[in-house]
Amino acid sequence: MTAESTVPPPGGQPRDLGFPPVAVMPPRGAAAGFRLPARRPPVRAASPLPLLAADGVAALLGALALTGAQRRPLLVAVLVAASLLLRAHRPARVPAVLDELPAVCGRIAVAWLALGATAAAYAPHQALSARTLLAGFLLQTVAGCAGRGAVYAWRRADLLRRPRAALVVGPAATAQRVAAAVLRHPRYGVRPVGIVTEEPDGGEGLPVLTTGEEVQRAIVQNGVCEVLAVHPAVRTGQGTLLRALAESGCAVWEVDPDAPSYRSRERLAGFSCRRLDLGADRRGGAGKRALDVVVSGSLLVLVSPLLLVCAVVLRAGDGPGVVFRQERIGKDGRPFTLLKFRTHRPVDEHESATRWSVADERRMPWFCRFLRRTSLDELLQLWNVLRGDMSLVGPRPERPYFVAQFSQTYPGYADRHRVRTGITGLAQVHGLRGDTSIEDRARFDNAYIDDRSLWQDVCILLRTAVALVRPTGS
Repeated sequence: MTAESTVPPPGGQPRDLGFPPVAVMPPRGAAAGFRLPARRPPVRAASPLPLLAADGVAALLGALALTGAQRRPLLVAVLVAASLLLRAHRPARVPAVLDELPAVCGRIAVAWLALGATAAAYAPHQALSARTLLAGFLLQTVAGCAGRGAVYAWRRADLLRRPRAALVVGPAATAQRVAAAVLRHPRYGVRPVGIVTEEPDGGEGLPVLTTGEEVQRAIVQNGVCEVLAVHPAVRTGQGTLLRALAESGCAVWEVDPDAPSYRSRERLAGFSCRRLDLGADRRGGAGKRALDVVVSGSLLVLVSPLLLVCAVVLRAGDGPGVVFRQERIGKDGRPFTLLKFRTHRPVDEHESATRWSVADERRMPWFCRFLRRTSLDELLQLWNVLRGDMSLVGPRPERPYFVAQFSQTYPGYADRHRVRTGITGLAQVHGLRGDTSIEDRARFDNAYIDDRSLWQDVCILLRTAVALVRPTGS
């Protein structure tokens, strides 16, 4: 939890960049004015059904190693079920049987050991011999590798016939080099059709796209469904563009042309690559909202006597106006009214909207200082959570005036508004409260959004509760 306004990064007050106090979050670089076609279905991964069928057939063939009396339906069902449930790891972008042979052999060995244990328990007089187990293991392994090899050969042929159109995003020279390398290896099933960069170098190669209109035209005309983000495009202002592409249905891959390929399980034309999950919407949103409603509603009931005491003390000590209301920016840049207990009185509305921190906090009444240092002044935001303006966990909301400034000054700051803002967040539990870097906060907030899960929310809430036991102030 934080104070009524965040405190500037070390080095003094933020520079006045001349932005009006409105909710403006202009994208940076190539994303300026960027508009995409209506959301398309996301790129679907290869169906697991062919591999499941191949594994099931291999298990049935492996069961031929059993003698007639041992070929009971129960034992065959155990073998097939174990073979399908103990699946090998997710295949690489261009799979090969030899690459996953150790995992396949291990899975089949476990399935036959489970079958032997079941036979010993079900019919001890017909326990499977070591010879039977070995023969079945070898037969199923050969059949499984043959079946998987056929599936992979069909997929490679399909990739050659119908490669996926891709855009390469990043520095012009490096992006052209990566695109040329990918084009020289068509077996990967990726066909770059254009380079998206902020600073074209005038070199030869694929068409260079520098405006949102050009990117949109390339997506529509070529049916682009993959994006290769050349390092460090993900960590620069082009992150906004990549997230827009991901939300339009494109699969985004980060490619590092300088890192050794052995550092990554995924490779593309010899380059290290990894799939990025940059979409704002993902499964688990209903669970997160349910957690917000249950926890905020329960806490409001439990702490209502404490809220009443705080309101009475504030009213008796400093007059009317117990609740402090201030406009903040929430999800998708929409403003909402944030509620807190008032711990100071701004001179006017302009100061409330544009003053960075509370001046001379030591001159506050003792109870107001107590509320701020224990973060009790933030408890009213539970009502914002219950209403749906905020979430329990998420980036801390800021005022429109500073959102406009920080969106221009700090890369990725505007991307924090892809989700609901929160009472606490990953940045806060890492000590980024008070006089800390805005750039660091934006980085932690975006890391939370990209990797968020319901369990991570629970962990952050628990760490916040521990921090409140030993408050250090906001």
